[in-house]
Amino acid sequence: MVRSIQRLLNWTGTRRKRIYIGFVYSFFHTLFTALPVIIAAYSLKLILEDMNGKESLATSSIVYIAISMVIAVAGRFMFGYLRASTQESVGYEVTAEQRIHIGGLLKRVSLGFFHRKKAGDITSAVTTDLSFIEMHGMKMIDVIVNGYISVFTLVLCLAFYHYAVALVAIAGIAFSALFLKLLRSKSEENAPIHQQVKDRMISATIEYIRGMPEVKAYHQQGVTKDSIHKAYEMSKEINIKIEKNYMPYNSLHLLSLHAASTGIVAVSAWLAMNEIIPLSTMIMMVIFSFVIFNQVEAMNNASHVLKVIDATLDKLEEMNETEFLDKHSKEIHLEKFDIQFTNVSFGYEGRQVIRDVSFTVPEHTTTAIVGPSGSGKTTLCKLIARFYDVDQGQIEIGGVNIREVTSESLLKNMSIVFQKVYLFHDTILNNIRFGKPDATLEEVVEVSKKARCHEFIMALPDGYDTMVGEGGSTLSGGEKQRLSIARAMLKDAPIIILDEATASIDPENEHEIQAAISALVAGKTIIIIAHRLATIQHADQIIVLDNGGIAQRGAHEDLIKGDGIYKNFLQIRKRAEGWSL
Repeated sequence: MVRSIQRLLNWTGTRRKRIYIGFVYSFFHTLFTALPVIIAAYSLKLILEDMNGKESLATSSIVYIAISMVIAVAGRFMFGYLRASTQESVGYEVTAEQRIHIGGLLKRVSLGFFHRKKAGDITSAVTTDLSFIEMHGMKMIDVIVNGYISVFTLVLCLAFYHYAVALVAIAGIAFSALFLKLLRSKSEENAPIHQQVKDRMISATIEYIRGMPEVKAYHQQGVTKDSIHKAYEMSKEINIKIEKNYMPYNSLHLLSLHAASTGIVAVSAWLAMNEIIPLSTMIMMVIFSFVIFNQVEAMNNASHVLKVIDATLDKLEEMNETEFLDKHSKEIHLEKFDIQFTNVSFGYEGRQVIRDVSFTVPEHTTTAIVGPSGSGKTTLCKLIARFYDVDQGQIEIGGVNIREVTSESLLKNMSIVFQKVYLFHDTILNNIRFGKPDATLEEVVEVSKKARCHEFIMALPDGYDTMVGEGGSTLSGGEKQRLSIARAMLKDAPIIILDEATASIDPENEHEIQAAISALVAGKTIIIIAHRLATIQHADQIIVLDNGGIAQRGAHEDLIKGDGIYKNFLQIRKRAEGWSL
């Protein structure tokens, strides 16, 4: 438990000082909580002495008692407020920073990280896991540390009047601590399982939601329902099992505290009967017996919560320890934008995709990459953008090895239009501005006209302020493609990568998209993956990939003269595009 609390304190970073100050406030809060009981016992003593004729109750004493009681109550609430305002906001502040930090981290890791980690694990870490720490982290510090501060402050108060009563309280705390230790050992076993089941449940839910169109199309609701139902059922069973495991130790923990409370009453009564302590002190101790262990009792749930927090911190630390692609890179301002591949090889988790590829893309030229599905075309483009690092060889831009350049300084020189366009759940204006956040409305409208999307935007209910559904679900494929081109044009980067930018369009949109692409690529260094003849035939060079290697290279006029993959590829495309009923 101490280690878990220490980890939480380390997690708060520079705000740890506020937590320590909160401990001081907690001590005084408990002291002022005890004072009304002590003052009440003292008042009872004066009343009894007055009743027995030993000493008359003076008016001044009543005034002092009333003032003391007001000060005690005010002090309790003041220090309670100071503790809460100092400590409780720390969790929310640190969690917000952690989420922003993880967001920045995810931008700098290899895309292979997202293959190794399920979407549910990452989503859980950023949302539910951090929310759990956000909601319970500072509360656990309050329950454990401030709880023990509170109980030992009250024990000191009891010891001031008689050591025997204090020893009974300490014995109860000792037995409670023993059973809490046994409870924590169970939590160490259960917390990782609880975390795994939660991650599996989140992954199953995300998969179910994402796959809903396919579920409906193939009428397989039962199959997917079984998967998500199994994940939910497992979560229920594990949580019930965990609760059953905790019950014996939890009951013994509470029994030891309640027995100690009874012992305090019994010992103080015996002391009063033997006139070792006055009746008023006995009554004070009886009152204390009802409240002394209140905060310690709450520690039964804290053991499990702390172990879940431990498992969450383990996951966050693992993410933070992920190697950045550009960890050893530096900011470099690129002057030239020719691209050079030299003996590049690359594979995904042992499956080689690119094999010993070498070629050059001169600055301000267009290079088209064609080849059968799975030949490595998209992978080449991802390597240029350094979404992955090459296994062998090197890639240079302007004579600089891209391994030496930070991801940010590299990617600011590139505009990438993906085959699968992703638009954010935001306005069309902000989706286009994603390429240049500080762009004016006039700049956005200008590039939208060049990208041939201004007209359909103005036809929408709110024009550029129209909200786009998540992923662009409210727009057609061609509309999304033109918006992504407008976004790339606004960025105005010297290197343009087009990955099947015309794959999602219909014949009516093709002319518009081609015109938009022509406006985008003017005067740039272009890498284009495409299958349409109109897109690739005017490229300065065409690279034909097959099975991860370069099978052919040259201009369209040269490649079409001889036999080979490129000529066969064009013939197949012509037959496919010219089919009729």
